[in-house]
Amino acid sequence: MKRNLIIVSACCIFSFTAISQKKSIDQKVDSVLKLMTLDEKIGQMNQYNGPWAATGPLTNDDKLLDQIKEGKVGSMLNTTGAKRTRELQDLAMQTRLKIPLLFGQDVIHGYRTIFPIPLAEAASWDMKLIEQSARVAATEAAAAGVHWTFAPMVDIARDPRWGRVMEGAGEDTYLGSLIAAARVKGFQGKGLGNTDAVMACAKHFAAYGAAVGGRDYNSVDMSLRQLNEVYLPPFKAAADAGVATFMNSFNDLNGIPATGNKYLQRDILKGKWKFKGFVVSDWGSVGEMINHGYAKDNYEAAMLAANAGSDMDMESRSYIQNLSKLVKDGKVKLTVIDEAVKRILRMKFVMGLFDDPYKFSNEEREKSQWNNAEHRKIEREMAKKSIVLLKNNPLPPVGGAGVGLLPLSKQTKTIALIGPFIKAVSDNLGFWSYDWPDDSSRITSTYDGIKSKLSADTKLLYAKGCNINDSVTTGFAEAVEVAKQADIVVIQVGEARDMTGEAKSRSNIHLPGVQEDLIKGVMATGKPVVVMINAGRPLIFNWTADNVPAILYTWWLGTEAGNAVADVLFGDYNPSGKLPMSFPLTEGQIPIYYNHYNTGRPAQNDNDRFYRSAYIDLSLYPKYAFGYGLSYTNFEYSDIKLSKSSFKPTEKLTATVTVKNTGNYDGEETVQLYIQDLFGSVVRPVKELKGFQKVFLKKGEVKEISFTITTEDLKFFNDKLEKIYEPGEFKLFIGGASNNVKEASFTLIK
Repeated sequence: MKRNLIIVSACCIFSFTAISQKKSIDQKVDSVLKLMTLDEKIGQMNQYNGPWAATGPLTNDDKLLDQIKEGKVGSMLNTTGAKRTRELQDLAMQTRLKIPLLFGQDVIHGYRTIFPIPLAEAASWDMKLIEQSARVAATEAAAAGVHWTFAPMVDIARDPRWGRVMEGAGEDTYLGSLIAAARVKGFQGKGLGNTDAVMACAKHFAAYGAAVGGRDYNSVDMSLRQLNEVYLPPFKAAADAGVATFMNSFNDLNGIPATGNKYLQRDILKGKWKFKGFVVSDWGSVGEMINHGYAKDNYEAAMLAANAGSDMDMESRSYIQNLSKLVKDGKVKLTVIDEAVKRILRMKFVMGLFDDPYKFSNEEREKSQWNNAEHRKIEREMAKKSIVLLKNNPLPPVGGAGVGLLPLSKQTKTIALIGPFIKAVSDNLGFWSYDWPDDSSRITSTYDGIKSKLSADTKLLYAKGCNINDSVTTGFAEAVEVAKQADIVVIQVGEARDMTGEAKSRSNIHLPGVQEDLIKGVMATGKPVVVMINAGRPLIFNWTADNVPAILYTWWLGTEAGNAVADVLFGDYNPSGKLPMSFPLTEGQIPIYYNHYNTGRPAQNDNDRFYRSAYIDLSLYPKYAFGYGLSYTNFEYSDIKLSKSSFKPTEKLTATVTVKNTGNYDGEETVQLYIQDLFGSVVRPVKELKGFQKVFLKKGEVKEISFTITTEDLKFFNDKLEKIYEPGEFKLFIGGASNNVKEASFTLIK
């Protein structure tokens, strides 16, 4: 009997292999599905963590390898390396049907070469470079046996207290949508199945970034109109770009956990958007519906998640332990199981894993990508374009009238380098990054980056000054003494790499510890001071902002951080970054974002507070506005010229400005277009980003920049969730930041 079963099984596999060569992918999927038992199908819907590393609570399972051989696992996460993935794939090839495993990994901003955190990359406003960053990450990860990255995170985030702001593109839907598409294209390259491409995953579906109070995993409560208008478009952009998978979010949305939310997964994603990939839960989120109070136990949680459209269970064990009984009990239809499994199998076919399960587990290719010098060049370019110049005041006699303190001269005789990040190495990587044994020699510190720019004639002095996050001030005296000996002082402060990220929400987002006190002490010497701030989120540093002459926001820049910082400090690169999030004056302003609604009593300025929508003890305005960022040169904008004052829905409107580089350096400016719908059937934001162009101007050069406006730019969701435009009056703004624009008016007529 046993021998007969083996013969039947072998015949089934042989028959499938022969026929599959002539079939479409969907036909191949159906052929495999017909051979599968219910338990084998459920196994495909089950994802386990590898026994080596974790992004959630560690799971020790001494029967993991046996379960792979039994066909009870469809995917593994946190399993990398060509040798290791080949070993586990070997186990999958011992199953009855030899269905290959998918290996997933959190490749968030680089694998071997670590790029700036995604929020920093968003500050570049450079879609081609962002795509290239993801392309490098995919190439390196795929060479290490990875099939699938859990990125990009496309959540819109308006609360910097939320730790995961570092993982996204900031507060704006338009910018976030463009970045979502760019990163998907970068990860997936010329097409899935190529050995330098990985499956992307749009996460977290949906509205995770709107967690109440900025507390990670917290509830989200919003109107469906706001959901559709603000939070869903980046996901739609990812879907339109061909993203392979979606990951649902931890939060509930209006009382229903996203993992069990049929409206999100079946009605919108798989229905309205016709998404053909599959949905994976976030770590344990199926079982966590019990904690939400939405499911009684794992049996009920599995039922709710599967019926709602969650195709794969990441690590909660709810599916593997309960789906078979749920089908037998009639609580989950077999068609629901079949649909989920077909989606998963389809991606395995698309990746070419049925043809060659080991195609990504190539140790020779892994070795060739391990120290790719070209990748480091791209990372350095991305890092320097992510830096935002927040302030650059003149400081005679170092600078003449109207000339900023930066860039520094390479002929400066003595430079004091002070602060806990000057010689930092791993802190340059930020959260969601890998630690490799040779990091100490691969990651460029700020100290080493600056040293490489200077001749032996320049003397570098160093003092740490203080730690990142304690109250110890014993190093202040040395720092002050070092500063007194220097011609220029560079101070680097900020957050440790584990202070912003998942589960890293903070109620206090001021500079940690005594770092700002250190800045005050050094400033008291009267020496010219440049402050650089490493962080994963907008921080509050008002004294520094008001008193220090030059400030660079340097985020967490990755492997080439020190070299990129030095490129900017000494003017080998003129900074061009623009903020993707508003920086608050204080936590009391949060949430604060540029594209808010007006009210019935809008305050016009900080003096207009009598019965107005304003705090009586706080400014209306952020410390630094969305889209803000300076250059070593200056850009002058002309008034806006419109091709016509009114236009019909079948026509187009052109808005033109002239931009002139009036400073002493060549530079790049991001020219931003905003629109306001003055009167609508629903309230509209005071401004909405609708376009931007990056333009490079040599000193003295003038360029004409034009934007074309159509009714597509004027559409919004009405109270019936219909995306429409309405005739009426509009304002149009063009400038270098959301709060620094020229203004014009036009009318859309019937």
